[in-house]
Amino acid sequence: MTYRLLWVDDEIDLLKAHIIFLEKKGYSLDTATNGYDALELCQKFNYDLVLLDENMPGLSGLETLARIKDILPTTPVVMVTKSEEENIMNQAIGAKIADYLIKPVNPTQILLSLKKNIHSREIVNEATQTAYQQNFCRLSMQINDSLTISDWMEVYKTLVRWELELEDAAAEMKEMLAMQKREANVEFCKFVRKNYMSWMETLVQHQSDNNRPLMSPEIFKSHVFPLLGKGEKVFFLLVDNLRWDQWKTLLPEVSEDFNVEEAMYCSILPTATQYARNAIFSGLMPIEIEAMFPQLWVDEDSEEGKNLNESPMVQTQFDRFRRRHSFSYSKVNDSSAAEKLVQQLPSLLQNDLNIVVLNFVDMLSHARTESRMVRELANNEAAYRSITRSWFRHSAVAELFRALSAIDCIVVLTTDHGSVRANNPVKVIGDKNVNTNLRYKLGKNLSYNAREVFEVREPRKAGLPAPNISTAYIFAQNQDFLAYPNNYNYYVQYYRDTFQHGGISMEEMLVPLIVLQGKKR
Repeated sequence: MTYRLLWVDDEIDLLKAHIIFLEKKGYSLDTATNGYDALELCQKFNYDLVLLDENMPGLSGLETLARIKDILPTTPVVMVTKSEEENIMNQAIGAKIADYLIKPVNPTQILLSLKKNIHSREIVNEATQTAYQQNFCRLSMQINDSLTISDWMEVYKTLVRWELELEDAAAEMKEMLAMQKREANVEFCKFVRKNYMSWMETLVQHQSDNNRPLMSPEIFKSHVFPLLGKGEKVFFLLVDNLRWDQWKTLLPEVSEDFNVEEAMYCSILPTATQYARNAIFSGLMPIEIEAMFPQLWVDEDSEEGKNLNESPMVQTQFDRFRRRHSFSYSKVNDSSAAEKLVQQLPSLLQNDLNIVVLNFVDMLSHARTESRMVRELANNEAAYRSITRSWFRHSAVAELFRALSAIDCIVVLTTDHGSVRANNPVKVIGDKNVNTNLRYKLGKNLSYNAREVFEVREPRKAGLPAPNISTAYIFAQNQDFLAYPNNYNYYVQYYRDTFQHGGISMEEMLVPLIVLQGKKR
């Protein structure tokens, strides 16, 4: 492909050597000695880049720049001028020039600017794809050699990093990465099946265990109470159903105002609000909540909301640890609630801890299942991340973060679980009382292929309530979802390729735990 350039300079004859150099590099160049001629050429041709002098007779470079932007709004313009006046630089940058070069310039400087402004995407894509290909075998070895939960967290972080970097890569390269991620999830599920019950053995007993990851009931003890003990004002923001890749998409927005400390923790099973989020706020496993505070626990078959008692659960945790700190609890379901919260910040600062649950990402996940339009808008993982970032950037939640960055507080940002894109149906048979979640089931009359699920026949050893003595839990793995045989084809077609949570995958279990301190603090 030949790129067409326009170079506008009243001393164009003095730049003949530069023009010959660029033509030998394969570029096609038109020239003009004044702004009026340049504008006529811009009316005729769609240039890939314009090189523009500032000091010209008639129209100045800045005046010409403004008119070129009207004709070719997406064409990058590079100022090449003798002017070193700060005012001229500011005006040019304000007009969104692509680059500013001060004469005398050598041909290599011009070439570098062209590569940066015309070829950067293809150069970056080629370099990124080459780097991934070179690291493919190393990552495969890392997947096969992962023996600890810390190893798996590093594997998942690496896979997400490549996902983000290869978003614009060729389809073959993205499929190679997707295949490697599927392979990783298969091995991760084997790892969880092998180790989960031993993790639970120590977690239910509230014993320390270096082989166990930090898990849901331990979040306040590890990341909130120590800060409160130091006298810090803490805002605990829980974004329901936030995956690590979505967090990495939000990071550039957040890091403008905050110093960021990143970590991961591991959600308990089921990776669902009723279990994982209640475990965070109570500091207890679900079976302990049911036993110690039956009025706060809601059974699966209850029509009552599963997350209506979160503030009382926090209070029980404060009481058990003899914490006398004041706290507030807020739930934000829309922009008006976020705006109201921003207005309330001065009064909220009277509390030691302020807990905020943000529901948009979870609402997006459910809307993608139920709405054909939303499914089209978020038709793949990259689009799902993009919508998350767009929501954050344009919502009142971004204003909440900016406001928090300017006050004397520490923000702990986390989630209760993530979600996985479910593609593969696995048949399960149960009676009418079996719960409706597609990634886990519990009941006393479940029929399934034990090789296709992770089964827990003694729920109490996994810290889970058992409504009946013969109740068992089963969890879907990888990208599976649990489907009933009746009306099977309709059921599978409706739920295939939707984002679900409750089971075992890196996306659901390995989730962000972030500490933010405002740069203006």
